[in-house]
Amino acid sequence: MTVASVEGEPTPEPAAEPTLEWTTHGLGPWKGEWPDDPRLDPELLANGDTRNVIDRYRYWSMTAIVADLDARRHPFHVAIENWQHDMNIGSIVRSANAFLAAEVHIVGRRRWNKRGAMVTDRYQHVSHHETIGDLVAFARAHELPVVAIDNVEGSRPVDAAPLPVRCILLFGQEGPGLSPEALAAADEVVEITQYGSTRSINASAAAAIIMHEWVRAHARS
Repeated sequence: MTVASVEGEPTPEPAAEPTLEWTTHGLGPWKGEWPDDPRLDPELLANGDTRNVIDRYRYWSMTAIVADLDARRHPFHVAIENWQHDMNIGSIVRSANAFLAAEVHIVGRRRWNKRGAMVTDRYQHVSHHETIGDLVAFARAHELPVVAIDNVEGSRPVDAAPLPVRCILLFGQEGPGLSPEALAAADEVVEITQYGSTRSINASAAAAIIMHEWVRAHARS
C-alpha cells in the first residue's frame, strides 16, 4: 500500500490492528524522516493510520481531508426524513460521503443513529431542519429543485431521464416512505424500477442507487 502524497519517502509498515472505525489494518507509524507536508497529522505519523479512508488520505489530518473534499464536492444534496429514528440514516450518510454529496440534511428529529455512518459524518457536512417546510425554504433560497424518491403513483423511473445537476435528493424512512408533506413539496418524484415480488427495497440501498444514478449521469472521473 502506498501513500500518494508522500511518494518517494520510506514505505510505512502495515498497522497491526484496525481501530474502532472498523476499517482495514491501514498503515503503521511512519519510518524514517517525516515528510514536510502541512496536510499530514503528526499524531498519525507517529502512531499509524488505520482510519477508513482511501490511500490518498493516509496520514492527512481530518481538517485537510475535509478541505480537499470541499474543493471537489458534487452539486447534489441529500435529505432524509427522521421521524422514527430510522437505522438507515447512518448508512445513507456514508453513501453520501462515498459519492461526494455537497451536504446531507436531516429533517425532523435532530438526533440520529450514527453507527451506520462509520465515522464518515466527520468528513461530510450534515445540517438539520425541523420541518419539511424549513428544508424547502433552504432549497428555494439556493435554487435547488427537490427530487423525492418514492414508488408512488405518478413517479417516473429514475433511469428514464437524468436527475438535475443541482438538486436535493429527498429520501423517506424504511417502511412508511416519504411523508405526505414531503411528497407535496417535491418538484419531482422518481422511483427505482423493480422486478420482483417485494413492494420496496431497503432505504439505504435505494439511496445508494439514486446517488449512483446522479454520478453516472453527471460526475467526471
